[in-house]
Amino acid sequence: MAVLVSNAPQRSDEWRQLRAGRLTASVVSAIYGRRKDGKETAERRDLRTRLALERVLGKPLDDGYMNADMQRGIDLEAQARACYEIQTGNPVAEVGFVYWDDLMVGCSPDGFVGEGGLVQIKCPRPANHLAFLRTRDIPDDYRLQVIHEMWVTGRHWGDYVSYCADMPERLMLAVQGVTGADVSAHELNVRQFLREVDEEEAQIRALQERA
Repeated sequence: MAVLVSNAPQRSDEWRQLRAGRLTASVVSAIYGRRKDGKETAERRDLRTRLALERVLGKPLDDGYMNADMQRGIDLEAQARACYEIQTGNPVAEVGFVYWDDLMVGCSPDGFVGEGGLVQIKCPRPANHLAFLRTRDIPDDYRLQVIHEMWVTGRHWGDYVSYCADMPERLMLAVQGVTGADVSAHELNVRQFLREVDEEEAQIRALQERA
């Protein structure tokens, strides 16, 4: 297994093509989706089908949808990264799309820190940022995103960074660390889900052959 890095700009056509058919950090929380009766959620099913179809078709099927919150995160990411560097004293090296050559996984961390760390930056609205300041509880989908990035990249720790430029200066940035304690369990879940994607891909190709 080799870990590869592409410096294709995020959201570029090359970046989207590299992600096609791969389980990435931004959607990884969906693989944990289970209803009360134990059956998978529609979100999990739809992700499995989309990844299988992307492999068969050889192209991404996501529509590149961008809402106001997502655009705010893009616009403020560099500012948040600089604020993190000043507050923590940790220089951040920007990185492109990281992926494996022998397993369909990948991620786009918001930066590498030193030899063993990474950062994932979010720029929430003031009320959500304040809630995080008070509790330091990382939302489950964001925690899983950081864990997935740690696993894919081989990094040992990650900092979840919440940044809100609308807050008073001393409250703009909040950082909570994530350790590697859950990485092994996450790998088992990822590999199981990807086996399901492989099976669905095989079924689609079989349909092609019979058509």
